[in-house]
Amino acid sequence: MEITAAIKAEAARLGFSLCGITSALPPPHHRHYTQWLAEGQAGEMLYLQRQEPKRGDLSQVLPNARSVVCVALNYSPDEGRGAATVPIARYARFDDYHEILWARLESLLEFIHTLEPKANGKVYCDTGPITERDLAMRAGLGWIGKHTNLISRDLGNWFFLGEILLDIPLPLDTPETTHCGTCTRCLPACPTGAITAPYQLDARRCISYLTIELKGSIPEELRPLIGARIYGCDDCLAVCPWNKFAVRTTDPALSPRADLTAPDLLELLALDDEAFREKFKNSPIKRTKRRGLLRNVCVALGNLGDPSALPALEYAAESDPEPLVREHAAWAVSRITAK
Repeated sequence: MEITAAIKAEAARLGFSLCGITSALPPPHHRHYTQWLAEGQAGEMLYLQRQEPKRGDLSQVLPNARSVVCVALNYSPDEGRGAATVPIARYARFDDYHEILWARLESLLEFIHTLEPKANGKVYCDTGPITERDLAMRAGLGWIGKHTNLISRDLGNWFFLGEILLDIPLPLDTPETTHCGTCTRCLPACPTGAITAPYQLDARRCISYLTIELKGSIPEELRPLIGARIYGCDDCLAVCPWNKFAVRTTDPALSPRADLTAPDLLELLALDDEAFREKFKNSPIKRTKRRGLLRNVCVALGNLGDPSALPALEYAAESDPEPLVREHAAWAVSRITAK
């Protein structure tokens, strides 16, 4: 047990909130995952189809994989009890979490090498064919809630996950059990009805999918349900009663940017490509590219219904270089003028 105690102590020193260890055996819910993919509920996320064999067999990711070190990093800015609806999901209001976690995971792997020099390892943080929530549950970090996200007794819903695959055996932690009970608050909280049943998510209706993963037009029937959200959605997470145990993060790398906590939508609509890249160069929001974010901004402005936004929207509908932006700006103009 000395090596696992040392790994967990170093993980805590690096700023991780939780650390647990599980085996590299196939994730327990992989059969359900493959069925979900077969039903087309992943929408246009075709990379999930390509990754499926590796997710079910971690030896395809790291030869002779034996153990997985799972970590969690708290990012709650407000004890987890803030208003549910925010324009930008909480996790995206500071620098790109992938880079933050990656650097710390690499440091943790270097530490493991000082304990076991012959160990081979690979680091992941939402960046590869790893079924993170399944592995984290088996490592004792939390359980998969009815909204399909991981919930922690200690952190509520507000945390990132990361993993280190290792080709050495380590003592394993006890898997967490489910503690949702009869609670179903997250199901009706979803604005688009994407949580179709407990533990069932149709990504094609999820606002996070629609505003981030979807590259083309947002289906017109779903646009009014998005409200003023322009990047992701926290609603199903925010209503979870386990957030009463969440605590505000003190990690300086996870301080929200003021301009992303309450963004000026008209200023965002005015961004050209260069200004977009400059504003979001260290942010996960850069993933949508300018056309995706401005598409979302147009939908939000249309739903807010403020006539003062009409001049900017009309200009975008006529003159924006991106057809995707022009389409959604025209929709926003028609929605505002129809009210």
